[in-house]
Amino acid sequence: MLLVLTGVTAVSVALLAYVNELTKGPIAEANAKTLNEALKKVLPEFTNNPVAESDTIFSEKDGKKNVDFIVYPAKNGEELVGTAVEAKSMGFGGELKVLVGFNAEGKIYNYSLLAHAETPGLGSKADKWFGAYDPAKGEQAVSHEASTKSILGMNPGETPLTVSKDGGMVDAITASTITSRAFLNAVNAAYQAYKAKGGEVNGVSGASQKATDADAATGATIKVELTDSVSAK
Repeated sequence: MLLVLTGVTAVSVALLAYVNELTKGPIAEANAKTLNEALKKVLPEFTNNPVAESDTIFSEKDGKKNVDFIVYPAKNGEELVGTAVEAKSMGFGGELKVLVGFNAEGKIYNYSLLAHAETPGLGSKADKWFGAYDPAKGEQAVSHEASTKSILGMNPGETPLTVSKDGGMVDAITASTITSRAFLNAVNAAYQAYKAKGGEVNGVSGASQKATDADAATGATIKVELTDSVSAK
C-alpha cells in the first residue's frame, strides 16, 4: 500500500511539473502583452522599447517594508517624453500593483491598476476612480482641475497626493478610504522612483547615489528611501 501511495505521489508531482512547464511560456507571453498594452495606455506616444530599457529600483523606509519598483522610460526618437513606474502598496484586501505614467514635467499622464484584491464594487473602483482612461477605446482624459477625483495632471513632487479626509486634494473612493490611501501611497512612491531614475536620492547608508547611463543600460539596482508616504489606516 505504501509503495502504491508513493508511486501515485511521484506521478502526481511529475504531472504537475510538466503542466507548469507547459503553461510557463503562455503565461509569460500573456503578462508581457498586458504590460505592453498598459505602457501604451499610461504614456505619451513613444518609439523605443520601454521594457528593454527598464530599470529596477529597490526602495526602503526606516529599514522596513522593502518595495520594488520598475521604471520604464518612454522616448520619441532621442527625446524622453515620459516615464512609467510600476509600484506596489498594501490595500484593504491585499497588495495593489499600479503602473503610473508621468510626462517629461513629472505630471501624472495616466495610470493602470495592474493587480488588486479589493472588494468588488468598492475598492475595486480604483481602476477608474482616479481618472484612468483608455485612449484605445476613445476615452478622454479628465484632469484634476475638472474633477477632484482625478489625479491626472497633478505633480506629486509639488504636493504629495492625499485624500481630502486627510487634508489633501483628492476625493477618496466612496466607502473605501483605506483603498484610496493605499492607491495614493503607491502613486507617491512611484513618483519618488521616477525622480530617483535621474536624480540624487538618499540611500539606506545616507550616501548620495545617482542613476547613471550605465545603470540604465545594465538595469542596475538603485536604493532609495521613501520619505513621503500615506499609511493605510
